[in-house]
Amino acid sequence: MAIKIDYSKCCWKDGKCTSCSCGGKCKGCVEACPVGAIKRGKKVEIDKSKCIECGVCIGSCKHGAISI
Repeated sequence: MAIKIDYSKCCWKDGKCTSCSCGGKCKGCVEACPVGAIKRGKKVEIDKSKCIECGVCIGSCKHGAISI
């Protein structure tokens, strides 16, 4: 199994939060990841070599953009 991001649902686009519900300050998957496997750049990316597939990021995403 692997963690996947549905970029059509993700609020982080082109290096910024585009969601009103986040107030422009997306705080979720990156902050929730206990091993620092998720980073924001132009888009949210998961470093599969660091990811332990714990699923904490799934529950932290307000937009349902992350799944296994």
